[in-house]
Amino acid sequence: MKTITTVMAASMMAVSAGAWAEQSCSPVRMADPGWSDIAATNAITGFLLESMGYQVKVDSLAVPITYGGLRDGQVDVFLGNWMPAQQGFYDQFIANGKVVQLAKNLEGTEFTLAVPDYVYNAGVHDFADLSKQADKFDHKIYGIGAGAPANQSLQDIIKKNDFNLGDWKLTESSEQAMLAEVDRAVRRERFIVFLGWQPHPMNVKLKMKYLTGGEKYFGATGSVFTLTRPGYAEACPQVGKLLTQLMFTPEMENTIMADVVDTKKSNTDAAKAWLKAHPEVLDKWLAGVKTVDGKEALAAVKAKL
Repeated sequence: MKTITTVMAASMMAVSAGAWAEQSCSPVRMADPGWSDIAATNAITGFLLESMGYQVKVDSLAVPITYGGLRDGQVDVFLGNWMPAQQGFYDQFIANGKVVQLAKNLEGTEFTLAVPDYVYNAGVHDFADLSKQADKFDHKIYGIGAGAPANQSLQDIIKKNDFNLGDWKLTESSEQAMLAEVDRAVRRERFIVFLGWQPHPMNVKLKMKYLTGGEKYFGATGSVFTLTRPGYAEACPQVGKLLTQLMFTPEMENTIMADVVDTKKSNTDAAKAWLKAHPEVLDKWLAGVKTVDGKEALAAVKAKL
């Protein structure tokens, strides 16, 4: 009897210690570089974590700052490691173990230069076609926020005079400002070339085409990975298990982002609405995952829906 009591006590202490360890993982510190797709996936992940009993803190950080924060332990999770677009950051931070590439969360992405359909129909199908009509483009490429890996690739193209683009200029701005400039150009049927990617509502809202020829810099298609600071999944195993099992789809992200744009919902409300309509995804995402206090995460999340 004494042995049984001792075993039970030890077991309870282990459960208690595990729960305490998970509680010490709150808040979960995440990064958002100001991209609509990451806002959507952060919202899904944040809702799941909060339903499991964690606090979630999302900071708006440029991509280079995010990688530095992961390396220095100031950021826990980043859901936006677009590959191969971020190959330079992979080489600098992930390949040497300064940042951990935990799991793939999306595949089948596109991320390269794009043009409106009327520009494509005018003969601009490839990176090499841009210089042939440079004056119509005012020798400008519209990119996203300063420091973004895709911008760095475009700067390399200009610096090396690849595709005869050496005298072109990259205009860097936020995603929203870039797309506002595209909208203005489309209304006037003015030539414009810009960074486009899938998933994103732009693929539904705009009649646009992706250019070929930039595979050396952007790849043909790509994947997005979840990153963590070193040792995070081991220190916070329940969060780590969830992050390892989270797998999104372009259709899922497009639907959530379009809901935000069309109905002015918050990302959290749009994510929750999508999960209500597709609760079956939770079975795989939350298989074997526990809440902060050691209960079944699946039941806790479904209760919040």
